[in-house]
Amino acid sequence: MFSAKPNQESQKNMEHQKPVIGITLGDYNGVGPEVILKALASNRILKICTPVIYGSQRVLSYYRKVLDLKDWTLHSIPAIQQINYKVTNVITCWDDKQTDVEPGKVTPEAGTAALACLQKATQDLKDGHIQAIVTAPINKYNIQSEEFKFPGHTEFFTSAFEAKDSLMFLVSEQIRVGVVTGHIPLGRVRSQVTPERISQKLTMMLESLTNDFGIQKPKVAVLGLNPHAGEDGLLGSEEKDVIIPALEQFKQNGHLVFGPFPADGFFGNMQHRHFDAILAMYHDQGLIPFKYIAFENGVNFTAGLPVVRTSPDHGTAYGIAGKNTASESSMLQAIYTAIDVVKNRKESAVEIEEK
Repeated sequence: MFSAKPNQESQKNMEHQKPVIGITLGDYNGVGPEVILKALASNRILKICTPVIYGSQRVLSYYRKVLDLKDWTLHSIPAIQQINYKVTNVITCWDDKQTDVEPGKVTPEAGTAALACLQKATQDLKDGHIQAIVTAPINKYNIQSEEFKFPGHTEFFTSAFEAKDSLMFLVSEQIRVGVVTGHIPLGRVRSQVTPERISQKLTMMLESLTNDFGIQKPKVAVLGLNPHAGEDGLLGSEEKDVIIPALEQFKQNGHLVFGPFPADGFFGNMQHRHFDAILAMYHDQGLIPFKYIAFENGVNFTAGLPVVRTSPDHGTAYGIAGKNTASESSMLQAIYTAIDVVKNRKESAVEIEEK
């Protein structure tokens, strides 16, 4: 007779088939540790992945007491090679014996610790020990050092994996938004909006929608740069001279790309519902409507990289840190999205091999 329960060996193989997801602590004086612990506390996530928190057992113990999660066990390991696939693992990434957690305060020590977590997780991702990274929020000011001179995570990972470019891609069930220009001052946006850059970002978006999200014939809307998309040149010529020529190349190649649309009317009329994704010209043009529509479950995904990286779409939120009021919804969704993208990329790779 066949047993209904898998034997030890098959159970072990099943455990190894789950993706290992690295989760970096972020700034430990912000809400990162809280949303991580809340997202993982039920242990339901262990059915679909093995989480590894790159952080500090001391810091997490502090927040477990604050959140009254004292009965929940975190498995401390010295390195990824000692991983236990059945539990949530923690790797302490710096000497935390003297670490003082001060929720809501900006301290240089928290920035140094956030970088140590990020570097350790990134190395394990490069070495193939983990299949994706989910990053908790950092403070872009106190993390700056000789080793980190980037506006944010997106640029850090683009450099770390030697990618020519990447796409800041905000995703949720309701809406997906990418940006042509990301973390740059508004005064520099116009010079960065070129046919070449639009083509690069649009190519990455289309490829990501297909390979990462399983959409075979994605339909994408592109926004204009100027008010009313330039009003036929009356309010600016960038739509005629830059954006439309770039889109024509994609249309000629059979891609379903449309625009440029006036941003205010596009979102005001809820036109985003008719598209798989929207390409905005600059940060706030895309992120303001995205966060209004999907703040609770929005995820920041870095498309165009050879690795999978996601994060919640909120910041350190110092004002509510340590008060047990932060929602874990976006962090939980970031973990789910990372798992889904890992799975979709594997399936896409298999399909390509079979062809």
